Amino acid sequence: MNAQGSPNTPGSPSPREGHVPVRANPLRRPSDRFEWWFRRFLTVLLVVGLPVAAYSAGTTAYDASMRTVRAQVAQRHEVTARPTADVPGDDQGPRQPVQVRWTEPGGVVRTGAALVKPGTSKGDAVRVWVDRSGHVTGPPSNTLNAKTTAWFAGAMVALGTVLGTHLLWRGTRLLLDRRRYAQWDAEWDRAEPLWSARFRR
Repeated sequence: MNAQGSPNTPGSPSPREGHVPVRANPLRRPSDRFEWWFRRFLTVLLVVGLPVAAYSAGTTAYDASMRTVRAQVAQRHEVTARPTADVPGDDQGPRQPVQVRWTEPGGVVRTGAALVKPGTSKGDAVRVWVDRSGHVTGPPSNTLNAKTTAWFAGAMVALGTVLGTHLLWRGTRLLLDRRRYAQWDAEWDRAEPLWSARFRR
């Protein structure tokens, strides 16, 4: 290719010199500028808001779970009970419900249904959890349960933040595109008769 046909002939600006910054592009419409700023706003919101929201949700869930843990620890205690009947099966199977009997510190004898290992004989000592009313219940929650709940809550909030931001962006783009298409149709309705008249001469 000779110098005359070269895309970078002397005196003509190079592609880099003739490049127009995106923000200074005269062809940009107001909707393009709004989209540019809105996209950056959502990016900042996601980068800053996601960890804050996830941490706040996790901390709140942890505090609530720990209050439950402390309440259950205060209201439940473990006692030694004895089954009133043999529990059939071997000790490798799942626990089975059986009627058990125990004596409270005040001498009150109570009974209730508890899950006991298969193969337990009548009268064997088993440990069960009971509440202040003397009803058989499960063991109280612990710190591990509270931490698991906190991590789960934080992860769900983080996922919801990402999903919500994405849906907001997609919805905004859809509305902007509809407006652009409507503007293009209106502009073409004005320009098309002028173009058609040129070819009828």
